Amino acid sequence: MKARSPRFWVLVLAAVFALLQLANVTGRDTPDTKNYLSYALSLRGESKHDAAAATIDYACAGKVAIAHRNHDVDVIRFHAASPDARVLEECRRDQWRGVSKRLAAGETAGHTVPFMPPRFMRIFEVRPGYPVLLVPFITVLGVTWGLWASAVVITVAGGVLAFLVLRSLRASTVTALTGQALFYVLPCGTTAMRPMTEGLLLTLTLAALWGCALVLEGRARAGTWLVGAALALLFTVKHSQALFLGLCLAGGCALLCLRRRRWSGPLRSLAVVGGCGAAATVLLARVLHYPSETESLQDLLTNHFARPDRVRVWPEFFHLQLNFWLEWLRRQLWEPLLPAALAAAAWGVLRRRPAFGVLLLAAAITGVLNQAGHPDINIWGDRLIVLVWLLPVVGLPLLLEEAAGPRPRAAGGTVPGPLRRDTEVAR
Repeated sequence: MKARSPRFWVLVLAAVFALLQLANVTGRDTPDTKNYLSYALSLRGESKHDAAAATIDYACAGKVAIAHRNHDVDVIRFHAASPDARVLEECRRDQWRGVSKRLAAGETAGHTVPFMPPRFMRIFEVRPGYPVLLVPFITVLGVTWGLWASAVVITVAGGVLAFLVLRSLRASTVTALTGQALFYVLPCGTTAMRPMTEGLLLTLTLAALWGCALVLEGRARAGTWLVGAALALLFTVKHSQALFLGLCLAGGCALLCLRRRRWSGPLRSLAVVGGCGAAATVLLARVLHYPSETESLQDLLTNHFARPDRVRVWPEFFHLQLNFWLEWLRRQLWEPLLPAALAAAAWGVLRRRPAFGVLLLAAAITGVLNQAGHPDINIWGDRLIVLVWLLPVVGLPLLLEEAAGPRPRAAGGTVPGPLRRDTEVAR
């Protein structure tokens, strides 16, 4: 590592990751991708019909790619005629059937193409952050390569932020690079590469954690501003994540202040920023008439408003919560990679950096809260709870550093680091 600067190895890891993603340029989209893409095309000035056409072409191209790959490895039909033309025709017919009816019925309000009922599309109308980010990419590179390139940029940025978080905690270069690599290879990277908001949620949450690390290392002003900016951007991407992260960071800072029996200093400022961010999120959501919590539950329990509204929505929701977490726990015990990774990472970060460990745990809990808001066991894997993987991304490298033995200490009891070389390492 001494032959090259840390920046060189960060770029190498990012470049290798980006090159590997060329193996899957299409076929990563989900049903939500259509809503975000049509939003971005509308922001670019496309008409509803043109936005629908481009979005449907992209979605169907993804289905064709997956069908083609499955066909090639089908042990019975691999030598039969390709299904590409049939899949493309069926996909376009199915997608246009619903869109054409809704457009003819006058459902042209908002930025998104009406792929679903207006109440459901309203949920995506209040998330402009990700579509705004997509606009320059799809304008310059087109829809397919624009979505791919934007996902690569978002994911690479997340890995770089994981590196910066660990370096700000005075971890070694190798340890920080390990965190960057873990972000790419764990479900964080896989999920961030899907054209949805989860990639931005991961990256912006890591930006907030970087701010927390800066605060704990003595750069309170820069760190506090970074946390505030991350919360503000999260509001535009998915305001519930801004609410959860603000509340959890404020709660973590409050616990640290209680432990130290001192309600002053940078931690108090960080708690105020988190609390104000959460309060501002709730207030702005009400002022802007964002869909309420009850509306979100109706969407969940009525299969995206395809059924009549439930009368006892909250009791049914809590009943579903109990069933969901019991089944989720059963599946985790069957394949206990996530629980083991979380336990090891929590041990590593709380031993090496206990103060930051509390804030890292607080950020990871937002993944649990996000999943609890949508207790659907079949909703595209574990993308809703993916934020809990930030704990292993940062905690596991610190655990490995602990296992490797203490770092050599410089004269005066200080540890050389990337930020303030005249301060003791935070314990």
